[in-house]
Amino acid sequence: MRRNRTGNQIRNKMSQNPDIQQVRIDKFLWSVRIYKTRSIASEACRKGRIIINNVQVKPSRSVLRDEIITVKKPPVTYTYRVIEPIENRVSAKLVTKYIEDLTPEEEKSKLDVRLTGFTGNREKGSGRPTKKERRNLDRFTGNIDPL
Repeated sequence: MRRNRTGNQIRNKMSQNPDIQQVRIDKFLWSVRIYKTRSIASEACRKGRIIINNVQVKPSRSVLRDEIITVKKPPVTYTYRVIEPIENRVSAKLVTKYIEDLTPEEEKSKLDVRLTGFTGNREKGSGRPTKKERRNLDRFTGNIDPL
């Protein structure tokens, strides 16, 4: 319990209802497998990539039921709704019991565009391409420079 300047006692809304389960946002993001480690989740919070109800949050912020979490993982911005806060890491199959994915399809398609880009595929150990191989590759990709 805290006190304000006049000495009156202040209670935050979490301590008013002991039935509400309090879970840190960094721990929650790790437990529902949005981030691989808790330290990566904490770092994302510090960088301002985690937003709850349109407010950037610190790693120590508690998560409540039915809050909207926005996670910025460039180039995609994911949106989730908290169904039930959880503290322990769960299997991938059980994640849907705790969060609901609200991410629009346009955001998810950004990953597909990035993955479909052409990448030169060379055998391991073959070294740099020769001048002839580079010219053939440029013709194939359409990067022809007129001389």
